[in-house]
Amino acid sequence: MVAVVSYAKAMAGLSGAKKQHLLLGNGFSIALKPDIFSYGSLYENADFSAAPHVKRLFEALGTQDFEIVIKHLQDAAKVVEVYRPSAVTLARRLRRDAAAIKDALVTAIAKRHPDRPFDIKPTQYAACRKFVSAFDHIFTLNYDVLLYWALMQDKVDKLVIRHDDGFRHPEDDPEKPWVSWQQANSATVSYLHGALHLFDAGDEITKYTWSKTDKAIVDQIRGALADEKYPLFVAEGTSKTKRQRILHNGYLHKALRSFEGCCASPTAAIVIFGHSLAANDRHVLRCISRGGCGDVAVSLFGDPAAKANKAAISNALALQADRETARGKRYPLRLTFYDAASAHVWG
Repeated sequence: MVAVVSYAKAMAGLSGAKKQHLLLGNGFSIALKPDIFSYGSLYENADFSAAPHVKRLFEALGTQDFEIVIKHLQDAAKVVEVYRPSAVTLARRLRRDAAAIKDALVTAIAKRHPDRPFDIKPTQYAACRKFVSAFDHIFTLNYDVLLYWALMQDKVDKLVIRHDDGFRHPEDDPEKPWVSWQQANSATVSYLHGALHLFDAGDEITKYTWSKTDKAIVDQIRGALADEKYPLFVAEGTSKTKRQRILHNGYLHKALRSFEGCCASPTAAIVIFGHSLAANDRHVLRCISRGGCGDVAVSLFGDPAAKANKAAISNALALQADRETARGKRYPLRLTFYDAASAHVWG
């Protein structure tokens, strides 16, 4: 069993790092709204009408994790193509069902998402802003707009937070009702797997904002989904397929490279909150194992002996071993495990 320290003690242990960067997983959103953002809640509120039979697959696999089911369908399609090349229709149907589950996940998150920023208390925003203000860069794997809302709530405190996400007014038409990604190198906030308010318009990546339309972002997102316009969203079932999706999108590729750059320095520290370090995000985690950052702090929620925490610990130790294999003893990776609740991310 590993030692688990308080968040304050973990951060004190990282004080020697010149740069400290934050990686957020779904636990960040669950910490505020467990009734909305847990997979169980999303599953219960998902609309599978486009492929109603897939609910039986969730039941057969004994899971409510969308990505696990997507992975099984994608893998099954590959197996069918090898064992029965003539079954083109079945392979196509399996991939179509995987896409339908991904769309159901997007729609469920948008449907269940808090409607307005003021649905969250100022004290909660203040706590969140205090938490994220300690970091030079913020990387998130979440799709919701909770982080975006928190960064915008500068009236709840006197903190000055650098939250440049690289989006600007479109150069050709500043009056457009959105902002577009300008491939900025100055970005300090990156959505590694996309987000509900980011859209791929083909010739540009756009971001919905309230200030450009006076219309609530969540309403804009729901309106886009009603018109069958889907946000930039990476929810493929495996790390390999996620990476392929990322490498074919300029914004996502740049975001991943930015994280890779932050992990490269031996004087940098990475703080991970709310992520299990599971294999389906290996394309992100390999930036740590192949990088040079000296310290990684990993959050654990609740009893360290709980199944989920034991898996996170095992995954972290595997990451440490991968570092030694990849970089040798010259660039050791020091691990710290901290109590997620003691971070008081939302107060």
